[in-house]
Amino acid sequence: MGDDSPSELPTVLVLQRSPTIALLEPSCSQKFNLLKAWDSPLPQDQFLTTHAGSVQALIAPVHGPPITAQILQSLPSLKFITTTSAGLDHVDLAECQRRGVAVANASKAFAEDAADMAVGLFIDVMRKISASNRYVRDGLWATRGDYPLGSKIGGKTVGIVGLGNIGLGVAKRLEAFGCRVLYNSRSERPSLSYRYYSDVCELAAESDALIICCALTEQTHHMINKEVLCALGREGVIVNVGRGAIIDEKEMVRCLVRGEIAGAGLDVFENEPDVPKELFGLDNVVLSPHQAVVTPESMVGLSEVVTENLEAFFSNKPLLSPAVII
Repeated sequence: MGDDSPSELPTVLVLQRSPTIALLEPSCSQKFNLLKAWDSPLPQDQFLTTHAGSVQALIAPVHGPPITAQILQSLPSLKFITTTSAGLDHVDLAECQRRGVAVANASKAFAEDAADMAVGLFIDVMRKISASNRYVRDGLWATRGDYPLGSKIGGKTVGIVGLGNIGLGVAKRLEAFGCRVLYNSRSERPSLSYRYYSDVCELAAESDALIICCALTEQTHHMINKEVLCALGREGVIVNVGRGAIIDEKEMVRCLVRGEIAGAGLDVFENEPDVPKELFGLDNVVLSPHQAVVTPESMVGLSEVVTENLEAFFSNKPLLSPAVII
């Protein structure tokens, strides 16, 4: 057989068809034999049993089935998972670590676009762009006069929660606006000039705004709670491009409705696509349908990152974007 024969290509398992997989398929299928579970008449458990001894790598889209301990136990030969997202909350990382399964994410493909969106939401909330746009479109400028003033961006102190690829991109952009950047992360990064806070509540107390860029884990679930929001205070703004459940959403809604924080820019929510209806009437809240990382350019980058991570794994080379498993 020639070198391009599918039987000679490394096999990569995909459990479920999705728009992301459809995007990846043209490039991945040239270099890998994509084993598509949905093409088989077998139930998933029988399908996994049939291929248990041969599957070493798996692509895990964020909107596909969660990669649970049960699935991992069904694939004893599995050694590598590459996700199509920056977040990893759909993968049982503890079980991966226990079984010696390496994991890579796609944060490098999404970092620039997510950072742009985070800063865009921050500016929108602070300068009241969306709210004043509605004011003009509704004909209220002519009848009610000038809209309430927004706040200057330069000189604000911004706390970034999670200083990975996305958080660092946010920090660099905010520096250009003349903001003072503080951060909380898994560990301190001494090479950076930004001040580190190990306690998120202390970070909030020192910040005019909090921008959430970290991953959702057991440790970060509802990390932004009542205490943190109270520390942020009545003049404070919160922006979230991480995952919705990092914030205690009910508590955040209560604080926004009562004026206990000044505003929010939200790309993610706890029970998507359901969004708390209390937010719809608030002019100090800007909402986006979980699209911070999605642009045509990032989709091209995603295809490249996934393909390169798979190539690195099968070539026994360092992964392009290895995930940190706690």
